Amino acid sequence: MKIVRCIAGGSIIYGVLSDGIVTRIELDDVKIPRGNVNAYPLEEVTMLPPAAPAKIVAVGLNYKEHSKELGLSLPDEPLLFMKPSSSIISTGENIIYPDMSEQVDYEGELGIVMKGWTKDVTPEEAKGCILGYVCVNDVTARDLQRKDVQFTRAKSFDTFCPIGPCIQTELDPMNAQIRTYVNGALRQDSNTSDMIFDVYYLVSFISRIMTLEAGDVITTGTPQGVGSLNRGDEVVVEIEGIGRLTNKII
Repeated sequence: MKIVRCIAGGSIIYGVLSDGIVTRIELDDVKIPRGNVNAYPLEEVTMLPPAAPAKIVAVGLNYKEHSKELGLSLPDEPLLFMKPSSSIISTGENIIYPDMSEQVDYEGELGIVMKGWTKDVTPEEAKGCILGYVCVNDVTARDLQRKDVQFTRAKSFDTFCPIGPCIQTELDPMNAQIRTYVNGALRQDSNTSDMIFDVYYLVSFISRIMTLEAGDVITTGTPQGVGSLNRGDEVVVEIEGIGRLTNKII
């Protein structure tokens, strides 16, 4: 099932997208869809980011081949940082190239959307805590990341966290193809099976540090092939079973 968040009939709604129709659903306090209310043709709605998280927890250096291309040893534990919710944009919106940076990079990633309150769960329990999965572009001002050492400024600019186009509730996160294109040219081509720490381990690990809430997003790291973007470029993150997240750089 593909869950979208959009403006329809003058209201912000959640809906299930199927065959070009968005059928409105209600989400209870643990984000479980229930009950059809209204249906809208896709061309009559305005798409929004499919999740509205209180926080975005990001994981760095989580693909084996990406670690190799950087000449780094594999981490013993997940490397975590945060991105603000104000960095989120939807598919079709523009990524703004900040004036204070001279190198902005794309990082195509699989994102996890949490179903509800999650604390101190095991990897085995984690699967039941996940609502679904999204495409994420963890846009990064790489020159500022190198300068600051800390990731906060480099990862936190407005528009630096495109997510979408939907929340896919029926995905095998252990074996999904992930690709990134810039102006139609393939730049990243990998599979989530190359992750060092799988999604259930990540949810468990993070839940032992902080409480995860309904709608929170975890980004799971980027594969090999990271590179730079220029003003005017179009970047697409495509994950098998979810769809294509498309944004232009301005």
